[in-house]
This record gives sequence, C-alpha cells and structure tokens, in this order.
Amino acid sequence: MRGQYDKGEDNMTKKIVAIWAEDENRLIGVNDRLPWRLPKEWKHFKETTMGQALLMGRVTFDGMKRRILPGRETLILTRDKNFRADGVTIVHDVEQVLDWFKTHDKTLYIVGGASIYETFLPYCDAIVKTTVHGEFEGDTYFPDLDLKAFKKVSESFNEKDDKNAYDFTITVFEK
Repeated sequence: MRGQYDKGEDNMTKKIVAIWAEDENRLIGVNDRLPWRLPKEWKHFKETTMGQALLMGRVTFDGMKRRILPGRETLILTRDKNFRADGVTIVHDVEQVLDWFKTHDKTLYIVGGASIYETFLPYCDAIVKTTVHGEFEGDTYFPDLDLKAFKKVSESFNEKDDKNAYDFTITVFEK
C-alpha cells in the first residue's frame, strides 16, 4: 500500500483522499476516540499518509489531545475564528481548504470526524476504507456513502494476531 498515493510516484498526482476505519455497522468513534486498537492498521495509516497533509475537524484534533502526527502537515477545520493551536494550519471553510490544496504539492487526506467526511466526500478523488470485522459500542458513525462514482481498485484482508484483536480489510476506491 505504501506509496500508492505518494506525490513521488511518476504516474500519480496529488489527490484528495478520505481515509478512515469503521466497524461493520459504520461506527468510527466513541468519545472522540477510536473504539479499537489495531497497531497494524495504524501502521498502514501512517505509511499511507506520511509526507502528505491531513485535514481534520477541531473535535477530532481535541480528541487526539491536540497531538500533531509527525511527518505530515495538519490542517484543522473549525468555525471558531478564535481557535489557536501551534504547528497546524487553521482553516474555517471548504473554500479555504480547497485554496490550500491548490497551492500545495501534497495529497490531502481527510481524517475526520463524521461531519468533515460528509462535507469533503464530494471532493474526493479516492477513498481508503478499513473495515474492522466486529461490532463496537460508540457514538459516531461514518455518513452514508454513495460509491457510484468510484471503482474498487484493491482490497486486502488482514488477519487478527497477538497484537491486533480483530480481522480487518482495507479497500481502496478511485474515481
């Protein structure tokens, strides 16, 4: 998977890509956190997004305790004009995000939360979806997704092991 969306690949250009993990009922969060711990899936996320840019909402950023993921540029989308945080780019609307994207040579990964996904899915060139094979308790679900404009280009099953308590499947779709 590494490099599939890297700007360094000769035949690939920068893209807007939604990337997330959900359970079999589309659950993506509980109390602003992931409901599972899957180091192998986290490694996939890190390798896929390294060197690129991440867009997340303020609530997701706060749920990460405002921790900036190394090796990636971070954009925080918030309506709060007074919001401040070190080491990130703060944007306040879709137009600011799209203007940023047009002027930077990076793939922009949409990483949550639910309302950010819903807002940016129409702009996505690709989707990287992890399905965690299980059902969890939580409070945040991925929005309804219409995949008519997308084609499945790859799918990989990952079996649970001593460090990853659940099987999961990573599916990539492109327009």
